[in-house]
Amino acid sequence: MHTRHFVQLIAMSALWGASFPLLRIASPVLGPWVVAGWRCLLAAVVLGVLMRSLRERWPPRAAWPRLALLSLLSVVIPFVLFNWAALVIPAGYSAVLNATAPLFGVLGAAIAGEEKLTPKRLAGCAVGFAGVTLLVQLGPVDVTPQVVLASLACIVAAASYGFGTILMKRATLIHAPLSASAAVYVAATVILAIPTGMATPSAHLDIGALLAVAVLGTVTSGLMYWISMRLMREISASAATSAAFVIPLFGVTWGALFLGERVTINMLPGCVLVLAATALIAGFNPFRG
Repeated sequence: MHTRHFVQLIAMSALWGASFPLLRIASPVLGPWVVAGWRCLLAAVVLGVLMRSLRERWPPRAAWPRLALLSLLSVVIPFVLFNWAALVIPAGYSAVLNATAPLFGVLGAAIAGEEKLTPKRLAGCAVGFAGVTLLVQLGPVDVTPQVVLASLACIVAAASYGFGTILMKRATLIHAPLSASAAVYVAATVILAIPTGMATPSAHLDIGALLAVAVLGTVTSGLMYWISMRLMREISASAATSAAFVIPLFGVTWGALFLGERVTINMLPGCVLVLAATALIAGFNPFRG
């Protein structure tokens, strides 16, 4: 992996790291289905406008069923489950559980025969999760049935996204990243249309929650999905999911900058470990050559 790719992974993680605090703002007010549906609709609009501006063509009709499956795995299921979990557990817990996505990505790629399950990649997963545990110093949470279910929902969401990256990689080899990304979010909007429409009348409109959804839809969903699809054309699927290890790092950073949360020197080993884990899985060596 080139240095340029590694820097792009870190930059994407910086933006994705803001997603979990934003979900904690939006989901309790608007509800999980509304946040997911409006987020996908905004992403579809943004990507559709970009397609029209750049005069790109939509994927052929025969490709839409596979893109709809990709949408279900990499967008719909993770969005809904993480939104629901945000009603119960803090953003930091969701971000930590999301860090299991690289493990599922590595296993899925091996099962599909896309990549080899090497000791180096497995070590990267172990190092990354250890780093996340050190980095995010989470406070005690009462273990209730709701907390257990929310945690399981986060793991299922991470697994869905991890396995979905295999289909993302295949889609980038067939379609232009922008057109595939736009189709994915159009499909997601259609899939979520009925539950979102049913839940919308009971949503409590709030300017903060609406702004959070606006950022989630336009930036962390639409634009970042397109950028990740472009990057995935040049790197492996497991390398792309390794960015999930770095997301909690930026979650802590944004919490310190904007919410006044505490950052200590004791978090430094965790920072080093998550960056090392990403490099291991992605195959990045800054000293090569």
